[in-house]
Amino acid sequence: MKDAEPNDARPSGQAPNPGPASLPGDLIYRHRLPVRVWHWTNALILLVMLESGLMIFNAHPRLYWGKFGANPDPAWLDLSGGDGIPFPGWVTLPSYYSLADARLWHLAVAWLLVLSLPAYLVWAVVGGHVRRDLLPRRAELRPGHIWHDIAAHARLRFPHGEAARSYNVLQKLAYGAVLFVLLPGMILTGLAMSPAMDAGFPVLLDMFGGRQSARSIHFICAFGLAVFFVVHIVMVILAGPINEVRSMLSGWYRLPAAREGRP
Repeated sequence: MKDAEPNDARPSGQAPNPGPASLPGDLIYRHRLPVRVWHWTNALILLVMLESGLMIFNAHPRLYWGKFGANPDPAWLDLSGGDGIPFPGWVTLPSYYSLADARLWHLAVAWLLVLSLPAYLVWAVVGGHVRRDLLPRRAELRPGHIWHDIAAHARLRFPHGEAARSYNVLQKLAYGAVLFVLLPGMILTGLAMSPAMDAGFPVLLDMFGGRQSARSIHFICAFGLAVFFVVHIVMVILAGPINEVRSMLSGWYRLPAAREGRP
């Protein structure tokens, strides 16, 4: 099998390879270094933020809309039943109940996300990563095409050969939602819950209709990221974890062949 590289993802200084279309088993350079660094850094940041955020939520497991919210007020989400702590220690940081320690962990890594996300987005837009790899083509957004991809994934029929060279439309939509909706939403609502930031930039509270609305949206974005994380891990396992993880470590990805008995 030959080694091949897509024209938009070859290492710098290497000449284009105008050879024939890639075949199953070919090794291609799929993920550039900034993508790989961002992937692993962001994974660690979000893991710490989600676990510490669950501990913070345990301190008051109720969500409200508007500017105010306390125990007597009606909540749109109330998980305070039983012993009042909805999330067990094995999914929180720290594993014991401590609102102070959870806030320290949460704020320490939150600033890493605040600084790294804009830098990555600038690189992704200016460098063409968004245009080449993440922006769906018009044909891919047709309902029939999206439904076809959903049905294929439900039957575990993943792209193979040349079709596996780039992201499919479901990946593009999911990654786009994370980069341009969920993560910015997490950052802006997090800033809106900070009294110091509200004093300097009161427009933050106006954007979300109050601190309690910002807290609710913050939780919804966190839940969306958690769902993405679980689905992402399941898809990596089903698609072939060795090949997938190797490509995110080294950049090199071996195009899979069709599974036996499947087109």
